[in-house]
Amino acid sequence: MLTHLTLKQFAVVTGADLEFGPGLTVISGETGAGKSLLVDALGLLSGLRADSGVVRHGAERAELSADFDLADAAAARDWLRENELDDEEDASACRIRRVIRADGGSKAWINGRAATIAQLTQLAGHLVEIHGQHEHQALLSRSSQLALLDAFGRTDAELAGVATAAAAWSELLRERERLSAQGDVSDRIDWLQHQLEELDREDLDVASLEALQADHRRFGHSTALIAACESAVARLGGEEGPSISRVLGQVRGELARASEHEPRLAEVDGMLDLATIQIDEALAALDRVRSDLDIDPSAFERLERRLGRVHELARKHRLPPEQLGARRESLRTELEELRGAGERLVLLDSEIARARDAWRRAADVLGAARRTAAEALSSSTTALMGELGMGGGTFEVGFEPTAGDRPDPQGGERIEFMVSANPGQPTRPLRKVASGGELARISLAIEVASLGLDAVPTMIFDEVDTGIGGAVAHIVGQKLRALGERRQVLCVTHLPQVAAQGHSHYRVMKSKSDGVTQSEVRALSERDREEELARMLGGVELTREARAAAKRLLQDVV
Repeated sequence: MLTHLTLKQFAVVTGADLEFGPGLTVISGETGAGKSLLVDALGLLSGLRADSGVVRHGAERAELSADFDLADAAAARDWLRENELDDEEDASACRIRRVIRADGGSKAWINGRAATIAQLTQLAGHLVEIHGQHEHQALLSRSSQLALLDAFGRTDAELAGVATAAAAWSELLRERERLSAQGDVSDRIDWLQHQLEELDREDLDVASLEALQADHRRFGHSTALIAACESAVARLGGEEGPSISRVLGQVRGELARASEHEPRLAEVDGMLDLATIQIDEALAALDRVRSDLDIDPSAFERLERRLGRVHELARKHRLPPEQLGARRESLRTELEELRGAGERLVLLDSEIARARDAWRRAADVLGAARRTAAEALSSSTTALMGELGMGGGTFEVGFEPTAGDRPDPQGGERIEFMVSANPGQPTRPLRKVASGGELARISLAIEVASLGLDAVPTMIFDEVDTGIGGAVAHIVGQKLRALGERRQVLCVTHLPQVAAQGHSHYRVMKSKSDGVTQSEVRALSERDREEELARMLGGVELTREARAAAKRLLQDVV
């Protein structure tokens, strides 16, 4: 809800700093004092177009700011977070600020960050609803009307069922469009088969390719490897002098004779024994390696041809050899999908038909719930219109079907609020009602009938009491107060019967200083409220009767 509103150099207001609480706040004042300036300021903070005329004469700029408590505005918190404009220290707080220069330019900020006018409009749609001005009224939007009807009928479960069915239907339609867009794929299938036949002729897993490359390197250097092995055998086995094993045996014999005088030499003998064993095993290993390197030339040629084929495939597919295996599986998957595309298209038609039927069943359930809710809302709103001075007027919810060939997550119908303000007149769309006073009262009747079920936490009524008085004015005030029990309500009024119903009261007063008109906004105490109501009842002269009547109005509030 709105908690704070600051105006500086705005129109005829030099400065105003206003605090707001829950419930119904009324704003009164003499004609021409600027009662609607607070509404205008909130409209500008909601993204309405500004011009230099809103800047106080002689000032360089006008500054407006509003603070909101978002505890009851989940949609606003989500929007701020999604747009990265939330208050990092307090997610339940929001400040909107706008500066309008005397040259007509303006800037805006949300939580201290620069924002566009479009962003102001989007955010304000989750925070403020202004009744009585066609330029900014959520109830004139058919989407908002549908949301309010769904909230009134508590159709969350039915709406979720339609959305789920629509999503399933949409996914199948997208799959069919994708498959159909492929057209004649026979050439592609032939090409894929040819590529796979080439790739399947070779063993292309990574381990096999690594072994192939290692064998090729080894056999390519076989001459040098054989020479190295033969030289090592000759030197270790004694072909080029005494063998190392024989030398070690002689050394061990000499140490054995000396070890009876030095026991530690026995440990050295054990080491030499192990060395002898290791050398014998090394000679055996060298002999095996030497034997493996004796390959015939034809085997080496076959190895080279295989490696050449692998490199040719790698060049053809423009991939490193180790990625050929993954390429083969990718082509195989595509081939299987294309071969099954025709069969899948046949299956998709039946699946789409079933999904469409499921959506229609869910949409029918939702539509029935909406029509039941519409009857109740129409009856309640029509009755309230009569109480608000529009006897004989009617309110209806008009339905029209949507095209059923595409899935719609909102259901199978669109609605529009239809009204007739006078008996005998046909109903017309609410958005086409011309009178601001009628529109405000009809909106009030809808809001009261639906008990403020729409998600916008702060509602503002301007000109709601235009053209009414007496008992009807008293009822309007009671309805506004009742609405204030569920939502924060601000109401600009010139009727004492309405003003008396407020939980809090502001008065706008006009004065002149050095020939310049200025307005002041002041919160009223209980005593001040009596005086203000007496003024509204009796005019400039505050009589004893007017004060007594004002006191009775306040006492009658329940």
